Amino acid sequence: MNRDWIATARTLSEALPYLQRFTGAVVVVKFGGNAMGDDDAMAEFARDMVLMRQVGVNPVVVHGGGPMINDMLKKLGIESDWVRGKRVTDKATVEVVEMVLSGLVNKRIVQAINDEGGRAVGISGKDDDLMVCVADDPELGFVGKPVEMNVQVIRDLCAAGIIPVIAPVGTGVEDNETFNVNGDTAAGAIAGALQADRLLLLTDVPGVKGKEGEVLTQISPEQVREMIADGTIAGGMIPKTETALDALARGVRAVVILDGRMPNATLLELFTEHGAGSIIRSTSPRVKAVHDDE
Repeated sequence: MNRDWIATARTLSEALPYLQRFTGAVVVVKFGGNAMGDDDAMAEFARDMVLMRQVGVNPVVVHGGGPMINDMLKKLGIESDWVRGKRVTDKATVEVVEMVLSGLVNKRIVQAINDEGGRAVGISGKDDDLMVCVADDPELGFVGKPVEMNVQVIRDLCAAGIIPVIAPVGTGVEDNETFNVNGDTAAGAIAGALQADRLLLLTDVPGVKGKEGEVLTQISPEQVREMIADGTIAGGMIPKTETALDALARGVRAVVILDGRMPNATLLELFTEHGAGSIIRSTSPRVKAVHDDE
């Protein structure tokens, strides 16, 4: 008997309590970074989403696409202004953002999931007024902050066995307004509105690191606030952890910041004892009795 087959069977057997735990759960996955530009990594991510759906989980994919936006702006010769290190999103820029995110990037992910045997439908925050925004900072132009979420369209897609793939472009309170929304912010707002069981933020780092540079596997919201205050959490990790705290405050059960470059990162996190990153939540059990309430 091939040892690999035996190992595969054992892995599936050990996954049983986790499969039971997450049956019917809504898991919002923020997908972005390096994996999006690599066909093999995209196919692997797509396969993971299809497998999650196959075992009864409801994955909801929210994606970014910063590098692709930069490439398109350069091709079109559109210059960007910057304020305090952030791009000003004017009318011309937001049109490119919508074209790249809702068109090119969104449909690549949808196609990858469909190619792996899943059913995916791509939408943006404009569809069915999913994400209504106001300007986050008037100086930055059309950079949006979600103020109203209408997630019934996502529930309808999940109920039909379809994986929603969502571009972080929102509509405005005024007619004909379009807003570019940070991908993590959009994922947090969507997860909160869905009262998701998990929000998985895929990044290019192994997780949240402590003072000694070690990856912290379990963190409470209180610890996160302390680590931001004393500078242990710094730079690009601050907005990610703040998104996590905001999502938890809105009713998401747990948020995981994990390395999206790791093969099968989402499956490792959901279906093994090991996990794959830093989980932020107020309670500790990784697996609970199926009918228990956390």
